Amino acid sequence: MTGGPTAYSFEWSAIWRGLPYLLQGAGLTILISAQAMVLAVALGLVLAALTQVRGGVARPLVRAYVEVFRNTPLLIQIFIVYFGLPQLGLRLAPFASGLVALVVYAAAYNAEIFRAGLEAVPKGQHEAARSIGLGAWQAMRFVIVPQAIRIAFPALGNNLVSLVKNSSLVSTIGMVELMFVANDISFNNFRTFEIYGTTAGLYILLVMLLTRALHLAERRMARVR
Repeated sequence: MTGGPTAYSFEWSAIWRGLPYLLQGAGLTILISAQAMVLAVALGLVLAALTQVRGGVARPLVRAYVEVFRNTPLLIQIFIVYFGLPQLGLRLAPFASGLVALVVYAAAYNAEIFRAGLEAVPKGQHEAARSIGLGAWQAMRFVIVPQAIRIAFPALGNNLVSLVKNSSLVSTIGMVELMFVANDISFNNFRTFEIYGTTAGLYILLVMLLTRALHLAERRMARVR
């Protein structure tokens, strides 16, 4: 008669040995996420502004962009950038490939968020801007866009939080960020529960810090308003 399964023995030492490397990986996660946030917000805002242009091809092109990148998995987009573009003569490093994929993916969602914000600004604001002599782009820059950002900020914040978590997917192309380091350590010491549990805790900490910063920014905008 065989004995029962051996009880699992939790090893704190595995966490302490792996923590310095996980923190280094977390630093790269913060770096790529921060850069992707800034670029995705800027690109999303430009795309949303183009949807307000009547006539021409700008609006249908933006819609096509949004549909393509929102309706395909981010992992496929990462693979296309890293493995597909070199076949077209454009080879990017893992960091650059991951950054490009995160930006174009998040910008598609940001474009819709900003578009909704722009369309939520009362029409009277457009008329007021024109009445004081502002041109179309001046009105957009100084009157409409600031209000649209305030309206869209809560939804934008949710998308930025998702971007931090989605950054873990760039580990699949060799980008040495938090998830890549966790996989490497776990495959070497077989302490899966300890390493991935610590990694989950670090992601929770990053997301909580970002959420707190977004709440402070939202409160500040409310006071300025």
